[in-house]
Amino acid sequence: MSDSTEMRGPVTRRRRTTISGSGNGAVGVKQANGSKWHDAGEKPPQYPAKAKTDELSRHASNNGKVNRHTGVSGQQQLANTPRKQKSAAEDINERLSCHVLQESLLSSASGYSNYRGILNWCVVMLVLSNARLFLENIIKYGILVDPIQVVSLFLKDPYSWPSACLIIVSNVFILAALYTERRLAVGTISEMTGLILHIFNLTSLLIFPSATVLTLTSMTPVGGVLSLGVYTVLFLKLYSYQDTNRWCREIRQAKAKRLTRSYSCPSVAQSNGSAVHAHVSYPGNLTHRDMYYFIFAPTLCYQLNFPRSPRIRKRFLMRRLFEMLFFMQLLVGLIQQWMVPTIQNSMKPFQEMDFSRMVERLLKLAVPNHLIWLIFFYWFFHSSMNFVAELLQFGDREFYKDWWNSETVTYFWANWNIPVHKWCLRHFYKPMLKKGINRFLAQTAVFLVSAFFHEYLVSVPLKMFRLWAFMGMMAQVPLAWFVGRFLNGNYGNAAVWMSLIIGQPVAVLMYVHDYYVIHHGGTT
Repeated sequence: MSDSTEMRGPVTRRRRTTISGSGNGAVGVKQANGSKWHDAGEKPPQYPAKAKTDELSRHASNNGKVNRHTGVSGQQQLANTPRKQKSAAEDINERLSCHVLQESLLSSASGYSNYRGILNWCVVMLVLSNARLFLENIIKYGILVDPIQVVSLFLKDPYSWPSACLIIVSNVFILAALYTERRLAVGTISEMTGLILHIFNLTSLLIFPSATVLTLTSMTPVGGVLSLGVYTVLFLKLYSYQDTNRWCREIRQAKAKRLTRSYSCPSVAQSNGSAVHAHVSYPGNLTHRDMYYFIFAPTLCYQLNFPRSPRIRKRFLMRRLFEMLFFMQLLVGLIQQWMVPTIQNSMKPFQEMDFSRMVERLLKLAVPNHLIWLIFFYWFFHSSMNFVAELLQFGDREFYKDWWNSETVTYFWANWNIPVHKWCLRHFYKPMLKKGINRFLAQTAVFLVSAFFHEYLVSVPLKMFRLWAFMGMMAQVPLAWFVGRFLNGNYGNAAVWMSLIIGQPVAVLMYVHDYYVIHHGGTT
């Protein structure tokens, strides 16, 4: 190799060491070391990789050490490079300007939405405030929870069970609907005759239990509510049963051939969750097994083939059973310990028409009433209905939607009770639209039917007719219009919550006051 080639390694090394060195003295030392090889006429050792490693290690070791000749550290020399100078300039700019254009977190324009801490704070405050009220109640009234008293709410005489007998008698109406459909399927009776029989059966399903509750003195109000609730559910189920079978006959007659599957059921058996469940077709569905499966299923809308879950999950079933038992005891305890004393103390302000005290009692009753309503919702729509659905392997578990996010009144009523909403939509609302009735009148008619059943379930067991529940439901129509037109977003949601928290206690106090005056007015 030529001299220039031989000198390339040391020259390169000199450049590296000059950077890592500190001060002129260090440079002079490196140059002397480099000329040593040149003056002796010897070739320097050429280990580029090793030389680079040594220099890097020497550079790292010298970063934190102060040079003897100059007293300047390696870090301070690196700070003189352009990159370090730029970082220093940025650091100075950050010191000089600490403000940027931005919105406060609680402003809507900030786009901030993580309020989890505030939600936890609300829960803590709610627990603490209710704990104070509960402690105050215990100190003032003592322990009022009495499980034996619960039995007396259902039975006046332990040897007389009128509500249970009334529920057993309902099998007569179930079998009447089944045999009527069988006769219609084979054509032994006409469609008009079948319609008349169904109307008579459904009308009797509402009149017979109400007449029994009103005439029997041994029927308690709670037993009457339970019995009429069962008959109301059966009324809606049997109406759907006859409606769906009539649609099947219409399709069979239109096609003029045997119907292989219902238009309202899945097209393949696998969609039901398991192939073991037989896929039935009309009129093969007109059996006792099919009828009673529908009667016990957690739905009000009949179809020939329900979606089915593949198996029964035992752990899920036990969790729901535990929740049912626990929340049932909790409901009874809260009603006896918290709600009943508050209602009893509210009678005097209502009798004296003391408006300020009435409002105070109303607000005091709103808290336990709303808490009990929320617990009842979870107990019935989640725990109980999922328990029954799991036992029957019923696949459709959509019993409620996110009604707590309702921004309109109509959204709440459409999503808090999905079985009733599906029934109203399928058998009442849509048929009215097909007949040319406009949407507003159809919605009003739905609220009218709902108001009737609410009043039916309250006035008949209490044996007094005040129409408070009816007027409360019908008041939802103008409230829905007002909220939908003038309140949006969080304001609409707040209005829905206010109607739930305040509206229910008003109805409760109205009925309790009237019941108290009728039955106990002479003793005060």
